[in-house]
Amino acid sequence: MVGGEAAAAVEKLVSGVRQAADFAEQFRSYSESEKQWKARMEFILRHLPDYRDPPDGGGRLDQLLSLSMVWANHLFLGCSLLDSL
Repeated sequence: MVGGEAAAAVEKLVSGVRQAADFAEQFRSYSESEKQWKARMEFILRHLPDYRDPPDGGGRLDQLLSLSMVWANHLFLGCSLLDSL
């Protein structure tokens, strides 16, 4: 039954997206607006596969979260590296 298989695949995909969004929600800053958080959450979820922590605990997730804040600050606040010099 192709229709049932397709529905099951869609449900699995939706469930995975929901779990990823729930995972990312723990990293939301209390000062972020809804617009800023949605953009930063999309950034995190888009790059998460490249920043999975290795078994030895290399801290790659921390690096991704830091980069997401730098990106959001640049995008929404206009911050740049030159501002800190």
